Amino acid sequence: MPVAETRRRASRLRRFDWVLPGAALALSVYGAVLVWSATRGRTSLTGGDPQFFLKRHLMNLVIGLVLMALTSVLSYAWVRACAPVYYVLALLGLLAVLTPLGTTINGAHSWIVLGGGFSIQPAEFAKVAVVLGLAVVLTLKPAKGVLSEHVSEAVPPRRIAAAAVVTGVPTAIIMLLPDLGSAMVILVATAGLLVFAGTSVKWLALLGVAAAAGAVAATRLHLLAQHQVNRFAAFADPHLDPQGVGYNTAQARLAIGSGGVLGKGLFNGTQTNGRYVPEQQTDFVFTVAGEELGFVGGVVLIALFAVLLLRGIAVARQCDDLFGMLVCAGVVSWFAFETFENIGMTLGIMPVAGIPLPFVSYGGSSMFASFIAIGLIENVRLRSTRPAVTLD
Repeated sequence: MPVAETRRRASRLRRFDWVLPGAALALSVYGAVLVWSATRGRTSLTGGDPQFFLKRHLMNLVIGLVLMALTSVLSYAWVRACAPVYYVLALLGLLAVLTPLGTTINGAHSWIVLGGGFSIQPAEFAKVAVVLGLAVVLTLKPAKGVLSEHVSEAVPPRRIAAAAVVTGVPTAIIMLLPDLGSAMVILVATAGLLVFAGTSVKWLALLGVAAAAGAVAATRLHLLAQHQVNRFAAFADPHLDPQGVGYNTAQARLAIGSGGVLGKGLFNGTQTNGRYVPEQQTDFVFTVAGEELGFVGGVVLIALFAVLLLRGIAVARQCDDLFGMLVCAGVVSWFAFETFENIGMTLGIMPVAGIPLPFVSYGGSSMFASFIAIGLIENVRLRSTRPAVTLD
């Protein structure tokens, strides 16, 4: 191997941000323990194997790490050039759900069953596709030069219109499923990308009005399932039907509140062992941490997310091209909203929307998409020529 190539690879290895994937790995391992606690006694789900979900979660973690590694070492130019292809494939995956291939799980017709107990949720991969697609259409010039020169230029209306299409098409399909949670994540990630791209306040306001009008139209046209409407009603009135539409959030708050400062001890949660909290291995996994590990356990989990998000912001700040910066901004916006929404709905400060806690909740599609996103941030960092930025 030529000396120059060896030095180049050694330089990139030194630039690898070990903290970023380390935080994601720690969250995933933390999640594995929480998922195990939530499912080990539920024989109807595990088929008699108390470690069934633990094994599957760890298997998803390994696959996710492989996907992250592959994504991080891909050619930067190739990632950018193939973004439209990935976007089209994601749309085809969403459309496939609308065919007889699609399966309804927990009220959302969002899954494709592959057989052998495996299934995929194309909406999770659509999040990556939208981030990449928006990063392409919002880049004013080829991915070269100094970042500040790009940001100083106003985003022209035609780019904003293209961004609206890139976001609008998959969001419309997702709403037909209906999968309100994934649609919310995509819209928030889009907003983050538009802000970081330097979109004027006027255009942001107009797009906000358009999104609000779309939400009203979705309600009037009955695109939302009844259980989704009920969730918003329960959020507006926390005391509404605690044994019906408000049951999930009521039990979630009870579980977290009963944990106190240090919790009841791992595997000793009465609400968890009594199976009072629905979907505790997926959407309500934070309740396991709150009940069994207490306030301290919840703070540790949130701190790991803070590290993950801050490292993503640091990479965006050191990036020397607009495309890479927007990719990082989109991923950070995506993770930040999912984290806030998921934890918020267990505390009753956000409506229940079927959004997983990244890396922590059980689910292969979410795990794979999240680690691909981490790989994209690492890809940007490894190929940035600017000195590393630290966040004090």
